[in-house]
Amino acid sequence: MADHFQLRLVDSRMLAPTVRHLVFERVDGQPLAFQPGQFLQVHFHYDDGTATKRSYSVATVGDGSSPVQRIEIAVSYVEGGAATRLLGELPVGGVVDASGPYGRFCLQEADRHPRYLLLATGTGVTPYRAMLPQIEKLLAQGGREVVLLYGARNEAELLYGGEFEAFAQAHPGFTFHACLSREARAVPRPGDRHGHVQHVLAELGPHADRDIAYLCGNPNMVDAAFTALKEYGLPVPQIRREKYISSR
Repeated sequence: MADHFQLRLVDSRMLAPTVRHLVFERVDGQPLAFQPGQFLQVHFHYDDGTATKRSYSVATVGDGSSPVQRIEIAVSYVEGGAATRLLGELPVGGVVDASGPYGRFCLQEADRHPRYLLLATGTGVTPYRAMLPQIEKLLAQGGREVVLLYGARNEAELLYGGEFEAFAQAHPGFTFHACLSREARAVPRPGDRHGHVQHVLAELGPHADRDIAYLCGNPNMVDAAFTALKEYGLPVPQIRREKYISSR
């Protein structure tokens, strides 16, 4: 059941030239109960007084099942954006109105397919960060594999890239591919790929008997990957989608 509450900013840092990582705590001191993959909505008003809201996936890495005290999100800069002005300039101690959690873009216990294909661009990678503890438990059960294809223009825009690489090194069943469409890294990693996520997908040879797919991020990528996965024979119930649309 979604709840309404206020959030106070306690910390922030720049993840990329145009993306800010924000850490909040509820003003009422209560923890946030959420399932990794869910999102919150931040409520505010335009200059003319019109009410509006923006959705942000919870990026907090907890244990995957318990409520968390710190609520982390990643916010992209949108030229002239009202939410950018609100959250991009919010000082430590600043308060915003929020509600949630919402959404069903979550790992399902009933799934039994041996491989998970996680595709993301931009801030669409944040729900996968929150899922890492669940992925760790999944891999520990054996017989499972998880592949993350993360698309960015260059290394500077790979949000949480170091965390995913460290996780991959510690968990042999997890593979991380940085799909860089504009500029390769100065020091390439073995998992790096050139091109867009949906094009790199072909390398994995998706198959209906083996794969569950999650798509999150830019609508163009989500639509293209969805079409490609259907052409590989994956039925629609095995393709979960969440589109991130930039709003002013």
